[in-house]
Amino acid sequence: MDQNVTPIRVSGSDVGPAELAAIGSVFERGYLGMGADVQQFEELLGEFFGRPAVCVATGTAALQLAVQCCGIGPGDEVLVPSLTYVAAFQAISATGATPVSVDVLDDSLTMDPADAERKVTSRTKAVMPVYFGGGIRGLEQIRTMANTRGLRVIEDAAHAFGTEFDGVRVGSDGDISCFSFDPIKNLTSGEGGCIVSDDAEFMDRVRDARLLGVKGDSKARNSERRLYEFEVETQGWRYHMSNINAAIGKAQFAVFPERAALRQELARTYNEVFQSVPEVQVLPYEYNDVVPHIYVVRFPSTEVRDDVKARLLSDINVETALHWYPNHYLARYRDESGTLRVTEDAFGRMLTLPLHTKLSVDQVRTIAQHVAALVG
Repeated sequence: MDQNVTPIRVSGSDVGPAELAAIGSVFERGYLGMGADVQQFEELLGEFFGRPAVCVATGTAALQLAVQCCGIGPGDEVLVPSLTYVAAFQAISATGATPVSVDVLDDSLTMDPADAERKVTSRTKAVMPVYFGGGIRGLEQIRTMANTRGLRVIEDAAHAFGTEFDGVRVGSDGDISCFSFDPIKNLTSGEGGCIVSDDAEFMDRVRDARLLGVKGDSKARNSERRLYEFEVETQGWRYHMSNINAAIGKAQFAVFPERAALRQELARTYNEVFQSVPEVQVLPYEYNDVVPHIYVVRFPSTEVRDDVKARLLSDINVETALHWYPNHYLARYRDESGTLRVTEDAFGRMLTLPLHTKLSVDQVRTIAQHVAALVG
């Protein structure tokens, strides 16, 4: 293998002339901060989800503001799967609340509803299920449990923009959904995120909190003006989105359908190869409905996984990754109770294979066939 050849990346951004032109239009107008472009992006998102959306600086900011604006803080607990990016845990602890690690289901690697219910205490105020890889299992059980116990449901849908279940688009129903638009997500705004909900009072709190708690500043900035006399009643943050980022997001909407379809085709291609390879365990999703952000598989053992990972890079110059290092292993969120059996087993055997819209179907088929040859 030629070591000077750029490896096939596990994830990648897909931006070009359309996004550059969109940024150029913002530069020409000269208003770079939060303004009309952000409002227009929110309107596009509102049409997409069929309910209001508020744009913020990052997906992590979306999660933090969602927790805070539910009135959750010091002394409270939020249930969240350990098998997710640390952003979810940091977003919760940033409010003063405590993230409580929950195990995952063996098939989908998404939150185990039964384990979540076991970990509810008098301090539990919300549950944060995560759409791992773009899909989820057990969501209705989680919502039912939360409704029975009076908990908020803050869905971390960072991996699931465009996914549908039974004809219902993720983000279009439920309590609260949070999305990420970082550079490698299904749709990007360069950096950014959004919160979606029908709870009007909650969404008003989010609008103020993203702009340092300045009441009504969102409305002023939609007209590209600033408030210089204002009131602040609650803790806020500088978490708003800029016109530059919103312009990128708007440009991405035009090509999102075809890029979503390509992500689905790539995932189906992996599945077609792996369906005859019992040593490779795939996530249980129908990729006509799920729009995957990552493609994760599991192998019979850590040793097999590590060999496949090394050989993909050495043999055919393909990068892979581990999504994600369990949060209960981290010093900040250490949990040594020994109750996360599925999470710990999965982490020892899982591997993320390349999936992004710079890949071709032939490239994915070659990667899958190489994996099959290594383990078959």
